[in-house]
Amino acid sequence: MKHIALFMALIGCYTVLPAQHTLSGRVYDKDTKEPLYGATIYLPEHKSGTLTDTAGIFTLNNLPDARVLLEIRMLGYASQAITAAVTPDTLTIYLSHSAGELNEVVVTGESHATEISRSPIPIVVINKDYLLTNSATNAIDALTKIPGVTAVTTGPNVSKPYIRGLGFNRVLTLYDGMRQEGQQWGDEHGIEVDQYGVERAEIIKGPASLSYGSDALAGVVNLIPTRPAPEGGLQGDVTLDYGTNNNQIGGSAMIKGTKKGIDWIARVSHKQAMDYTDKYDGRVFNTAFNETDASASLGIHRAWGYSHVNFSLYDDVQEIPDGSRDSATRQFTRQIDEDGNSEIVSQHDLRTYSIERLHQRVQHYRVNADNHIHLGPKGGTLDIDAGYQRSVRREYSHPLLYDIPGLYLQLNTINFDIKYHMTEIRHWNFTLGINGMYQQNNVTAGTEFVIPSYSQIDFGPFAVVRKEIGKFDIEAGIRYDVRIFNNQQLYTAPNPVTGFDMPVSGADTAGATKVFSDYHTTFQGVTGSIGATYNVNNQLALKLNFARGYRAPNISEISANGVHPGTNIYQMGNADFKPEFSLQPDFGISYTSKYVALTADVFYNYIQNYIYNQKLQSVHGGDSILVPGNQTFQYRAARAQLYGGEIGLDIHPVSSLHIENVFSLTYGDFLGEKGRAVADSERYLPLIAPMHGNSEIRYDFNIKKAQIVNAFVKIGVTYYARQGRVYSAFGTETPTTGYALLNAGVGAGFANKKGRTIMSLYVLGSNLLNTAYQDHLSRLKYFEPYPGNYTGRNGIYNMGTNVNIKVVFPLDFKI
Repeated sequence: MKHIALFMALIGCYTVLPAQHTLSGRVYDKDTKEPLYGATIYLPEHKSGTLTDTAGIFTLNNLPDARVLLEIRMLGYASQAITAAVTPDTLTIYLSHSAGELNEVVVTGESHATEISRSPIPIVVINKDYLLTNSATNAIDALTKIPGVTAVTTGPNVSKPYIRGLGFNRVLTLYDGMRQEGQQWGDEHGIEVDQYGVERAEIIKGPASLSYGSDALAGVVNLIPTRPAPEGGLQGDVTLDYGTNNNQIGGSAMIKGTKKGIDWIARVSHKQAMDYTDKYDGRVFNTAFNETDASASLGIHRAWGYSHVNFSLYDDVQEIPDGSRDSATRQFTRQIDEDGNSEIVSQHDLRTYSIERLHQRVQHYRVNADNHIHLGPKGGTLDIDAGYQRSVRREYSHPLLYDIPGLYLQLNTINFDIKYHMTEIRHWNFTLGINGMYQQNNVTAGTEFVIPSYSQIDFGPFAVVRKEIGKFDIEAGIRYDVRIFNNQQLYTAPNPVTGFDMPVSGADTAGATKVFSDYHTTFQGVTGSIGATYNVNNQLALKLNFARGYRAPNISEISANGVHPGTNIYQMGNADFKPEFSLQPDFGISYTSKYVALTADVFYNYIQNYIYNQKLQSVHGGDSILVPGNQTFQYRAARAQLYGGEIGLDIHPVSSLHIENVFSLTYGDFLGEKGRAVADSERYLPLIAPMHGNSEIRYDFNIKKAQIVNAFVKIGVTYYARQGRVYSAFGTETPTTGYALLNAGVGAGFANKKGRTIMSLYVLGSNLLNTAYQDHLSRLKYFEPYPGNYTGRNGIYNMGTNVNIKVVFPLDFKI
């Protein structure tokens, strides 16, 4: 804490320079002209805000002498964004009842906080209300109803985001704007983020390499944590959570406060679950988990800007399903020795919170400081963000010596992001910046080595210009990225005590097995984007954007050479890969009125050097097996294209009734490698979700006499078409049958006599008809030791009926 206090004191030395200013205003209901009590006034670029009082009045202190962007929100009203000069005059703001909240303010992928209606970038926002009123088993699962967004899953607590048919290292996940680094090339663990701590998510659907460099080729998911409390406020909540399918129990407690420009937040969360169940498989062995999370932040706000120090901890003990079964009874089995012998799992062991000996433990620690500094009325602003992350991942794969990890990865990352925003000149805005990271990954503490230890340095300078010309908003930028990559050679020999492989060096390498060689290379690329938004009027906006994406190959694609525990795969890399480059045009339209809110987007994405994983076939026919019990895969590269679009339509004939529909369609095709024709079985890109959508009817209401507020009841259907466009070469991917899931929910807040909500209750049901289905992007679909068995079914099915019950107890005081 002494170091934090010293750091913030040094930043605070700037406070003596600029004068502090105040902005005040009043918020009214547009129809009744009555003042609105409890409306949130938030400044995204300043990370501070306040609430209106009983007279609808608000006051914002510690502001610079500059124009600021305000976001005004209140449940039941359309959000509004206003750019205002900090003057003694009082603002007058009117909010209207509307379901079409298209005027959100976004910070992801933009040089400045920007109204979504003015940004040419295809971006979607979901807020806390959406997260509370929809059932989800993890932070990424909560996003999969967003058009164009899906997830690769390995059970209920392991999800990786996919955007328009691309995922893993092609989708960059951010946590409060800082890139999340945690072995994201792997598909058997999820994103290391506390789902209870996510208050908002912003998703870019398309290349965002201009702002973030490598790994943002397909898009960005920015998970934004709890905002600071309003000035003079002490707030918090306790959330309790239960899921009936896998007996998931969870909870989170948060408290935050702000006084005289000093804010702080603390949160602790926990969730655990048994094995989940589905109609055909019953309890699915080895899908239980036990996760604990904590986070804290401390910040100071003054007229010179703000400085925040943030800390988070993620600790997930997660079982690893492999699908092994008894051939006669189809009951799940567990491995009991190193020779592959197994036993049938008892019903007791399928219904317990205890974690199996064969499991993985994923830990992630993060500390970062983000600073926003005003350099005077004509000096512009400076953003300086820096952070450290440590990801520790252990996979325990030895049944007898179960306390010795097989895979043991220790990833340390230092991130930095510096941006200078020049003062606006005649509606011209210029931003210059550089960001990147230094990373080290050590793999030598385990007994299994699928990748080598490595280090890499990433950095990329960039420039962005933005111009308002009447109803047009034009934005363009260019960036140059460099990645300097080095992996280390590795020799292994049997450990004389355990018999497992261990790293050796020096004289001990004589007679040892050389698993990896030294490898050094540099990847580089130029990216950019240019786009425009035309706001025809306050209801209709047209958007067009062209973006070039860049992704350097990841460590697995370059250097993998071994069995990856938890995947049943022997993975082989390719050191000759070049970076992927994409070119994607997007066109979008948005329309909102009193009765309808419509969004529609179409895109085309051409990718050079698209890297994909292909199962290898033996020269004698059948699968190539280098290690018994594991299929052999190797990465390849080719040209590819993806194209499709999304539609969102919300019809509300009255303000309380919503008929919401979303629809997504993505196609992916291989265009071939140079000098090699594309075979019919290799025409389609793998892991492309089929045509799908979600339709829902929701009715919002209040019962004043019973002090029930913000209540809703809803029913909906999620539907997926059959996916026959699969990469079928060598049995890599198989078609998936279509399905439809019935979902429903009800929720309400309960207020005291003063009108303050003292508790909120949500009951959310998913797959209420207990439909047996396999999602096309579920890895468990391929976990089948006896293909073509007597049941006529292969692999493991997705979760059956689940009813999620949430109770939230809010806390709100003045200090």
